[in-house]
Amino acid sequence: MAKYRNQHWYFQKAAKYDLLAQYFKYIDPVQHISYYQKHLHCMNYAMHMTRTSNMLPAEEETQQESAKIRIIHATPDTGPVDIYVNGARVLQDFPYKEISDYFSLPAGRYQVDIYPAGNMVSTVLSRKMTVESGKMYTAAAAGKAGKLKFVTLEDQPAVPFGETKIRFVHLSPDAPAVDIAVKNRDVIFPDIAFRQASRYLALTPMTVDLEARIAGTSNVALSLPRAQFKADQAYTIVAVGLVASEPELETIIISG
Repeated sequence: MAKYRNQHWYFQKAAKYDLLAQYFKYIDPVQHISYYQKHLHCMNYAMHMTRTSNMLPAEEETQQESAKIRIIHATPDTGPVDIYVNGARVLQDFPYKEISDYFSLPAGRYQVDIYPAGNMVSTVLSRKMTVESGKMYTAAAAGKAGKLKFVTLEDQPAVPFGETKIRFVHLSPDAPAVDIAVKNRDVIFPDIAFRQASRYLALTPMTVDLEARIAGTSNVALSLPRAQFKADQAYTIVAVGLVASEPELETIIISG
């Protein structure tokens, strides 16, 4: 009975916050986002209680099969690359700004080697990477040639039915830390530095004008006009390129 009352309480709160979020949707985007976050927080608690009480052992086994990983080429001055995992080539002649499809790996620790395309004399980056069963990852070599580091992010593409969510990843090596904000409004992702990522932010599906400001200021470093976020989809906004030279600073919006 206590579990039922807890679920019922969370569902009631979720409904209340959803009404408030819808009220502010076209009046105040920041208030809308705040209340919608509370709505999803309560819904997630209630649904988690349902899943944990009903999950079958067979479902748990399925979730533990393998990890999935995709790779972004975010290094502006290395040219196309070949990427090897434990000595096996997984990507060939992989160009700047390209995002690979997900590929599966058993859980474990792997050696990742990145070479200039067609040249295995010396790596541009060589690192170990650990992946866990049932998880999804996005990985990128970030920085300028000679100062590269491997960035690995855990993806969480699951979205409640009819909803959307976004996060921001800073992969521009000469850009300062930034705040991501609704245009002319409040900040939604504060102080994201190079090689850092925000948490996911849950939203109702929408098209919105965003901007990247130099952290702690109103100075806009990059505009993201008419960013469209559709229902039943998670998004990652990735800043790539350079501020002081070519290729120019820009954003890539990818699913997941």
